[in-house]
Amino acid sequence: MTRPLSGTQYELSYGDYSAVIASVGASLRKLTHAGRDLVVPFEADAPRPAFRGAVLAPWPNRIADGRYTFAGVQQQVALTEPERGNALHGLVAWLDFGAIEQTPSRVTLGATIQAQQGYPHRVDVEVVYELTADGLFSQVTGSNSGADAAPWGTGPHPYLVAGDAVRPNAVNEWTLLLPADRVLEVTPDRLLPTGTRPVSEQGGAFDFRETRAIGDVFIDHAFTGLATDASGRTRVEVRAADGSGTAISWDAACPWVQVHTADLPDPRVTRQGLAVEPMTCPPDAFNSGTDLVVLEPGAAHAAGWTISAL
Repeated sequence: MTRPLSGTQYELSYGDYSAVIASVGASLRKLTHAGRDLVVPFEADAPRPAFRGAVLAPWPNRIADGRYTFAGVQQQVALTEPERGNALHGLVAWLDFGAIEQTPSRVTLGATIQAQQGYPHRVDVEVVYELTADGLFSQVTGSNSGADAAPWGTGPHPYLVAGDAVRPNAVNEWTLLLPADRVLEVTPDRLLPTGTRPVSEQGGAFDFRETRAIGDVFIDHAFTGLATDASGRTRVEVRAADGSGTAISWDAACPWVQVHTADLPDPRVTRQGLAVEPMTCPPDAFNSGTDLVVLEPGAAHAAGWTISAL
C-alpha cells in the first residue's frame, strides 16, 4: 500500500475513545468519543491543513521577522508565514516522527531538531499520546542533546469540536469557558504582541471567565492570568446547545493559551472548530524572553495536556 501523505498512522483506543496519530508532525489527526468528533479531523492522504493537530516546537506561535537574539548572537530563521513576515509555529510540524513504543492505547513518537540556520541547536523531541478514561493525554518533551543552551517553547494545535457534527460556522452556536484574566493585544496586520490588558476592558468581548456564547466574535489571541482548579489545572470548555462538547486541561507548565475561531476565506470550512493551544510561552517569546524556557545541555523540559469529551 502507498504510505499516506500525512505519514504512518497510529490508531489508539480505550473504552469509547479512539484516536489516530499521523507521524508527520506527530499530529493528532482524529479523536472521537462514542463516534463523536472531539477535534476537527483531516484526511490521511493529504497534507495537514492549517497546523491542525500539529505539535508546535521549539516555539509556538510567531517570531517577528523570523529574527531574534539568543546568548548574544542574532539568528534568522525562515519566514514560514511570508504574508505577515513571521516565522510561525516552530520547526517540527513537518518532521516525520518515528515510533519509540506503542500499545493499543498509547504511542510514543520521536524526532530530532538538527542544528540549522537560525536555530544552531540539537534538541530531541519526544511526543506521547495516551488514551485513558479521562480522554487523550499528550506530552511533549524537549531534550537538549547539543553542547550549548537552547531556547525552547511548545504547545499543541487542536481545533476543538462541540455538538454532533463538524460543519461550517458551528463555532457561532457554541458556548466557551475560558478562565483567563488577561488577553494579549496584537497588531491587526501581523498579529504581533503589543501588551496584555484585562479581558474585562473594551466591553468584555474576550471575557469568557463565565460560560457564555461565542456568537460571531473573532478571536485570534493569546490569553494568560489563567485560573486553576484544586489540582492546579486550567480547563477550557466548548459546548453545543445540547450540552455535548469538548474540554482541554493542562497544568502550570503552560501559563498561556492561544484561542482562534478559525475564520477562513472558504465558507465551506470557516469556523468549524475552535483552536485552543496551551503554550509554555507567548507569541514572540524568542524576542521578549517572557516565559521562555532555556534548555541547558543535557536538560529536558516537558509539558502536557488532556482533551476530554463533555
